[in-house]
Amino acid sequence: MRVPFCFAVMLVFSLAVPAFAVDFSADVVTTQGGKTFSARVFVSGEKSRMEAPESISISRVDKKVVWILMPGQKMYMEQPFDPKKMTTAAEKVEGELERTPLGKDTVDGKTADKYKVTYEIDGIKNEMLQWVESGSSLPLKSAALDGSWSVEYRNIKTGPQPDSLFEVPSDYKKFSMDMPDIGNMMKGMKENE
Repeated sequence: MRVPFCFAVMLVFSLAVPAFAVDFSADVVTTQGGKTFSARVFVSGEKSRMEAPESISISRVDKKVVWILMPGQKMYMEQPFDPKKMTTAAEKVEGELERTPLGKDTVDGKTADKYKVTYEIDGIKNEMLQWVESGSSLPLKSAALDGSWSVEYRNIKTGPQPDSLFEVPSDYKKFSMDMPDIGNMMKGMKENE
């Protein structure tokens, strides 16, 4: 139980799926510190789903909740939705101060407009590169200027996504991290002596 739980928490806190204006599915490839992580994403309005080998996260802005599914155990956890963990709804980056065009480029076979974006979060200025599909507002890739991290959407297929992707399966049980009642534990131990 410990490995899937740790992986699920890492998944939700480090790879929040953006909310886009268009419904789509895609492979998302994240590279950081020389390691590559791949997942499958599905987006429908304010609902998103990210599937990884050991866990699935479903973000529901409409219900202000994030569900983390552990298919191997047929269990799920529930967390309050935190909008700070979501990226922006189109090419505009949260806290964006400046966007400098760097010309055209190709990402996963698609023509993209490349930008250097300056943004500020909690009073700290940062810069990143961003590739936006030409003729749309769909970000195809974001990356650090020094190449230390990148997030790329590949095999994008636009169109409606099934509602069932954004619900907890009926045969899953809710996993709770509630601490046991210490008083009852001590009482039980004394009774067993």
